[in-house]
Amino acid sequence: MALKHKPWITALAAAALFGASLAHAATFKVAVGDAQGGTQWELATRFKSAFEQKSGGKHKLDLFPNGQLGSEEATVSNAQLGTLDFSILAINNVTPFSPTVGVLTLPYVIQSAEEAKKLTTGEVGKELTDNTVRDAGVRIVGWAYSGFRVLTNSKKPVRTLADLKGLKIRVPKNEIMIASYQAWGINPTPMAWSETFTALQQRVVDGQDNPYITVAAMKFNEVQKYVTNVRYVFSLEPLIVSEAVFKKQPPEVQKAIVEAGREATEHSYQYLLATEDKIRKELAAKGMEISDPADAEKEFIAKATAVVWPKFHQSIGGKDRLDRVLKSLGR
Repeated sequence: MALKHKPWITALAAAALFGASLAHAATFKVAVGDAQGGTQWELATRFKSAFEQKSGGKHKLDLFPNGQLGSEEATVSNAQLGTLDFSILAINNVTPFSPTVGVLTLPYVIQSAEEAKKLTTGEVGKELTDNTVRDAGVRIVGWAYSGFRVLTNSKKPVRTLADLKGLKIRVPKNEIMIASYQAWGINPTPMAWSETFTALQQRVVDGQDNPYITVAAMKFNEVQKYVTNVRYVFSLEPLIVSEAVFKKQPPEVQKAIVEAGREATEHSYQYLLATEDKIRKELAAKGMEISDPADAEKEFIAKATAVVWPKFHQSIGGKDRLDRVLKSLGR
């Protein structure tokens, strides 16, 4: 005799299936070092929309901008431990955990946005991603391209190395960037990113360097007057995922993370090309005085490459690695 279908059994079965699907859903946290409005935020928002779409709306990302989840270096440590899922941060804050990444921050290695993209999305980028997994327990799945760091200060125009004398310049706690300023004849002030605006506002330091997009997003024009177009470092901001978190995901979620990261990377590159010049003009209209270094920056380049490159050959994995990077760029 056939059993009669009871409505309450059907309801229970449906509820069980629904509960099973929810059990696998997740909301991931993404730390974003910068405030809303910069390239980190652009990368984060595109990554969020792409990942949620590629995971069929099943998984979500919560974004926490402006260092809400701690300093950028702290987010690497937390991702390493598996207590934080994702972070977007300046590459110089990854370098202490995986020193070979420092090859991308050596002064004047990258000389255009095209070179930055070629290195990060090509074989060099793949090798550095493998190294960060090995060294730091985090995986690079995307890149924000912010452009060349420009020097800003509140005291005077800077066009030569001599003009730097007497200025207190904030830099990240990064040995390569510190060494670059030392090669130029001054001792910079290493300082956490979260402390920088207040330090500029209170004149604890006179200046800092960051890309135009970051200068605008952080409203540095309110506390800085002069801009110098130094091009010693192209600012790259990787999107990292905790390797422990990544490995726990099923293959389809890992695939969604990687594909969303790739889509967000391309979006960041196009965003830089479309907005950097416009932002520079807006900052000038707000009163910032912008100048180029004298003599095509030759004295800056000569000092930095002669002193800094050899000093960090060992930490980046040997002079051969730098030579391979330069060769891949046709130099």
